[in-house]
Amino acid sequence: MKDKFHAYVDIGRRRLLHAAGAASLLGSLPLKSALAQDAWPASPINYVVPFAPGGLTDVAARMVSKALGADKSWNLIVQNKPGGNANIGAAFVARARPDCYTWLAITMTHAANATLFKDSGYDLLKDLAPLAGLAASPMMVVVNAKSPIKTMADLLKAAKGKRQLTAGSSGNGTPPHLTLALYEKLTGTKLTHVPYTGGAPSLTDLIGGQIDVVFSNYPESLAHVKSGALRALAITTHARSPDVPDVPTVAEAGIPDLIVENFTGIMVPAGTPANVVQQASAAVLAELKKPDMQRTLVHLGFVPQPRGPAEFGKYLATEVQLWRKVIQESGIHTS
Repeated sequence: MKDKFHAYVDIGRRRLLHAAGAASLLGSLPLKSALAQDAWPASPINYVVPFAPGGLTDVAARMVSKALGADKSWNLIVQNKPGGNANIGAAFVARARPDCYTWLAITMTHAANATLFKDSGYDLLKDLAPLAGLAASPMMVVVNAKSPIKTMADLLKAAKGKRQLTAGSSGNGTPPHLTLALYEKLTGTKLTHVPYTGGAPSLTDLIGGQIDVVFSNYPESLAHVKSGALRALAITTHARSPDVPDVPTVAEAGIPDLIVENFTGIMVPAGTPANVVQQASAAVLAELKKPDMQRTLVHLGFVPQPRGPAEFGKYLATEVQLWRKVIQESGIHTS
């Protein structure tokens, strides 16, 4: 009887040791294996927008979050982390756990920041991975409605004249400033850059006649063009906008390489399992391709551009290279 008891004890001990070993093995499995076995998403997704609430990037992120919540029952929480020229929020996501529960809304600003900031706390192309491209908003070249400059040809002639033109922007290194720099590079001209603290004050001074031209964010100047306060010379897209069908594209205006897209997309921490990234990306792209979503984006001033991880990654790398060259050749800095 005693031997039988010891036998039972030995069997129980072996089972416990086996179970402990299995638990230890599971605990040491890489994140990829663990995520492959668990249903994702099993908890809320933190969607970080590195800008203040209310801007176009924030609005687009909230649209995607709402759509995924309605159709997939996913719980996405938009968290605004502005500051540091959008670097604070980006660095936060770059340091997050690579489990696809932390997303970052990025824009053309981040593509430029890769060159503008040497110590931003993260490397855009190494510390973050593309999940999806969403849409892009063009730039629009605008002048005062009373200006004698009526076309891009007039602008070029005036820019090469004796008086140096003044061009406003929303600040050093911002998309309007970079578009101006690209224009100067392509045309061999030099305008006096006047940086403001945002797009709105630059347009206010343009309407007031204090400056000559603004290479403006399309949504910011659209209402002024429609009201007649500003005249649009060109839009930096391949096709004309249905909102302003009379405004020529930059190609039609004679500067085909002045294509500028202030894009928005989603990135996650590098090392996030590819299968989970693909799952999340497919869900986002499915929402972007729906007619109602596309109509809303167009109404806001976006051009829908649904891109998967590989395509968006290639596009982003190209944007980084483009603006690195423009920034370095133009001597642009943020101070």
